[in-house]
Amino acid sequence: MPVVSVGMPLGSGCSTCGYCGPLGERSSTETSFKKAGFIASQLSCEVYQKMIYRGWRRSGTYCYAPDLRRSCCPQYTIKLDAIAFKPSRSQRKLINRWNHFVMQGSKSETSDSLLLQGISSSPARLATRPFESEGNASKRDPPKFSLSTSIHAAESNFISPNATARHKFEVTLEPSTYSEEKYALYLLYQREIHHDPHNTPEDFKRFLVKSPLINEPIPYIGSAPDHLPSQYGSFHQMYRLDGELIAVGVIDILPECVSSVYFIYNPKHDKFSLGKLSALREASLAREIHDAGAVTMTSLAMGFYIHSCPKMKYKGEYSPSYLADPEEFTWFPLADCVPQLEKFRYAAFVHPEHSLEGPQDPGEGPPVRVSEELLNEVMIIYSMQQGVISIIPINSSHRWNDEYNREEISSCVDALGDELSRVIIFR
Repeated sequence: MPVVSVGMPLGSGCSTCGYCGPLGERSSTETSFKKAGFIASQLSCEVYQKMIYRGWRRSGTYCYAPDLRRSCCPQYTIKLDAIAFKPSRSQRKLINRWNHFVMQGSKSETSDSLLLQGISSSPARLATRPFESEGNASKRDPPKFSLSTSIHAAESNFISPNATARHKFEVTLEPSTYSEEKYALYLLYQREIHHDPHNTPEDFKRFLVKSPLINEPIPYIGSAPDHLPSQYGSFHQMYRLDGELIAVGVIDILPECVSSVYFIYNPKHDKFSLGKLSALREASLAREIHDAGAVTMTSLAMGFYIHSCPKMKYKGEYSPSYLADPEEFTWFPLADCVPQLEKFRYAAFVHPEHSLEGPQDPGEGPPVRVSEELLNEVMIIYSMQQGVISIIPINSSHRWNDEYNREEISSCVDALGDELSRVIIFR
């Protein structure tokens, strides 16, 4: 039976900005705007996929669509083509460095005995070893780099039984659930990295555990490797070093993309750039799911690209990446967008004449108008009795008669677009 997507529409709003304020602080004024919000009771993975590609993101069960035109730090939806992606030299070095640490330890841990056991001291060799075959290696022509093989090269479930590793490194996927161990890591990360010491277990659950996504089977062609997920939905990617939880990637696995939600890690491993490594691993996950037969899976949705924020511009280092036009939601190569992003605070790629210079908020645009024809097809729950849900057109409901509710509904319908508004049932 198809999953029914249900939620409560919310209107436009504004808040302080976490991207342009001082380190660990938010802006002093409310300069970050949203076009609409939506509290999701449940969503099909396909519906949320389409929401992402229209500029929406979720924080727990709360979904929101930023208003790029009015915001101080416009948030452009960015996706990486995971099939065409080829890691850069610096990204390959990150993988090799981590693999070298896992296999041989830090410099203080390295000993001659490990070398005598046949483990190379060259990080590059560790990452490329899976591609070598006897009598085929060439010093002049190193083996071709494969992201998926290299990303798993130091994991305990993938290394050769004859290999000896200094550390035991494990990465596993599990459903998005709460544990004291995850919460403790979240507290540490928020305190040390974001200077945010005030987070309760409920804060953590609301932000990174609760999800409106309903799990659905991934239609692989044949059987998939054991380390790949069997379902779409919300997951925690658990990184363990010698049994200790050192990082958690919060991700949504959707029909067309792996969507990065958040990443937390133990700051004592900061020198290994675990955040960048997680993006490489998530890109590899999307490619591996695709190669296992789920052919619609082609991308890594990396959240928002904020050109004016240095800590968010790193996403542009993964190529080929594309930005969604903030008005038409068609995709443009990031490299083609940069000149406009450099020139304008708000850049429109389909209609560049709509781009805006200067930091000032241009104010509200014209009132949102939704056609009666569309409103007749947007449904809202009228009653629930003995498990039976009755729905009616939203413009026939009592909520539509209230001016404030009418504005909220119109804003949400406009931000969702016609197609999504017809399939989501409001409450």
